[in-house]
Amino acid sequence: MKPPAVGYARAGDVQEVVAMLVEHGTDAKVLAGGQSLVPMLSFRQIRPSFLVDINRVEALDFVRDEGESLLLGATTRQRDVETSPVAAAAVPLLPELLGHVGHVTNRNRGTVGGSLAHADPAAELPTLVTALGGELLVEGPRGPRTVAADDFFVAPHRTSMGFDEVLTAVRLPRLPAGTGVAIQQIARRHGDLAVVGVLAAVRLGPDGAINLVRLAASGVGPVPVRLHAVEAALTGVVPTTEVLDAAAEAVSAAVRPPDDIHAPASYRRDMACLLLKRAVGAALRRSEVSA
Repeated sequence: MKPPAVGYARAGDVQEVVAMLVEHGTDAKVLAGGQSLVPMLSFRQIRPSFLVDINRVEALDFVRDEGESLLLGATTRQRDVETSPVAAAAVPLLPELLGHVGHVTNRNRGTVGGSLAHADPAAELPTLVTALGGELLVEGPRGPRTVAADDFFVAPHRTSMGFDEVLTAVRLPRLPAGTGVAIQQIARRHGDLAVVGVLAAVRLGPDGAINLVRLAASGVGPVPVRLHAVEAALTGVVPTTEVLDAAAEAVSAAVRPPDDIHAPASYRRDMACLLLKRAVGAALRRSEVSA
């Protein structure tokens, strides 16, 4: 199918984007990489009357080391982040994670902000931002604001942004040296969205106990799920087999997976427990004892 007729304009800066969104109201959509939006248009899943193209807004395309954090512009191509040594040094989970996002051709066009604004609860980038407690930078007619990841994703394909706001950047906390990272997923085919996924970042202290752990799961609720209770259970303890088994079991109480055509809720819950144990184990093997 072909997309329906729709109005179109190319914005030159963020202020122009916001002005267009205000002018056209709830019938407008922002066009970035188009890897999700264009197929939805073609299948008539959405029918906006106007598209605001932000691809030429140069101020939104960057990878920036801020010392304590990594700042990624909304229109930065996923492939550029995947291959960026600056991004890999600050958040070493990024290259491995982005390798699971579609295929290289998708990542060549797909943008960081587009994936986050699309807010698919099974997608990798929203899960990463949730796991690390990242922040989303948003701008609208009332000026810029910063939104915590826990407050940004509110439902499948819904965020807390107003119709007249645009995502401009995402800030990810820098992971300390020696942090081990891992991603574990179950997908029907390589490049598909995961049926269930778990991200883990773990660091060991000088006593062999875990002194940092960040965990989140995808495909197990209406938004990516930060596994706070499991993090608390693992922090400060030596990671024995029994400890990891108990942590995996704790995932069951932390997730509310859906029943759908891809998998029943019981399967998603069981796989989240299994993948948690695998992801934490893999991250531990990659971690280094801190001084």
